[in-house]
Amino acid sequence: MTARLAAPGARLIEASCGLVLEGARFATRIDGVAAELESLPPGAVFTSAQSTAATALHMLGAWAARRPVLPVDPSCGDPEFADLLARFRPAILTGLGEEQLTRLGQCAGYRVAPLPLLGPSLVRTVEPAPSPHPELGVLLATSGSTGRPKLVRLSRHGVVANAEAIAGALAIGPDSVAATTLPLFYSYGLSVLTSHLRAGATVVLVDGDVTGRALWSAVETHGVTTLPLVPSQLEMLRRMRWVPERYPRIRSLTAAGGRLREATAQHFHTLLSASGGGLSVMYGQTEAGPRIAILPPEALEKKLGSVGPAIAGVRLSIRLADGTETVEPGASGEVICRGPGVMMGYAQEALDLAAPDELDGTLRTGDLGRLDEDGCLWLSGRISRIGKVFGIRVDLDAVERTLAAEGPVAAVAVDDAIRIWVQGPEGREAESAQHVADSLRIPRSGVDVRFLDLLPTLPNGKTDYRALEAL
Repeated sequence: MTARLAAPGARLIEASCGLVLEGARFATRIDGVAAELESLPPGAVFTSAQSTAATALHMLGAWAARRPVLPVDPSCGDPEFADLLARFRPAILTGLGEEQLTRLGQCAGYRVAPLPLLGPSLVRTVEPAPSPHPELGVLLATSGSTGRPKLVRLSRHGVVANAEAIAGALAIGPDSVAATTLPLFYSYGLSVLTSHLRAGATVVLVDGDVTGRALWSAVETHGVTTLPLVPSQLEMLRRMRWVPERYPRIRSLTAAGGRLREATAQHFHTLLSASGGGLSVMYGQTEAGPRIAILPPEALEKKLGSVGPAIAGVRLSIRLADGTETVEPGASGEVICRGPGVMMGYAQEALDLAAPDELDGTLRTGDLGRLDEDGCLWLSGRISRIGKVFGIRVDLDAVERTLAAEGPVAAVAVDDAIRIWVQGPEGREAESAQHVADSLRIPRSGVDVRFLDLLPTLPNGKTDYRALEAL
């Protein structure tokens, strides 16, 4: 119960009710949850991850009790929660409403228990599950997982190392105040919480909808200085004609979670620079713990399109087609990440939670890119993002870049064609399709371009390609 993730001086504010946790009161609440967990059966803690102080305390208390914790998307239904219980056999599932807990209480081996600090929870009653590995700290569902997700196993050391490296790269300090514009079950959102608390800063827990009044009211009331955003949120702010002058305390926007259009990056860089702030473009993966590289505001114009150099403790290299690795500028291939934040491995069932580190700090990212002479990383796509048109292999990420000037773009392979969705007004379908066909040197009949008001997104803000495939 001595291993707190939050540094002295860290604060949590729940905007909806004005609850403030800091100092001795904050530490006491964390230790109370940890002590309650120690009185329960051994094993992992699963919690429905709302943007609330209760969720944060569940996670911080589990950390202090040295129990691995999985923040779960609260929109999951009974079948998804029942599957998690059956496969991973956690000791506790908490954070859900009593009605849903009562239904899930019918799952074999669990009972509903009214716990004083955790609140109503499901507690395992059958034989103990395999003991999780002592170094296992956090579990996260793989990004965009549907059906039966596999879990990423992050070590305690790796979570702390990544949080401290992020705090250093972004100059997070005691006067920093970040809002939860991203869900806590998403690795980017969780890293906002851990990096700020580890640095003794403040986290404002609030509904992160950038179109809603709740977020902007919290920004004004609590003096938010940092908004962490994904590209779709930045595109929305641009459509809203957002300007930083309306919120003078905001001095930093951070962007990660997908490819950010260069025009959008330049737009916000210009806006924020004029008011003394900055935009930091970041790259990461859940499997990397999660941040890998950060492009600071002062380098954005010179390195526009890059995701910057590796954060402290991380080393990048490029794996060439012949299997060798290099750091030579200009060499293109798969990005390899080495560092303490790299996951221990995946988990598909309870036995996997006991497994040791299987990757030894080395991650094949599946992303394609190159390093320049300054060590900055330039991404070009995903190995798996390949479609076929008339037997010709087509890089779907390259297709999206072809129409990036039109607006946010998503390309999917459908049958023997490429279907491209562009966010924006209709009227340019034929012209855009011909442009793509010409650039790919394929027949025009193999390209289908459609415009829509808003690209569908997953809960973490990334493009929902599966939803697009079904349209």
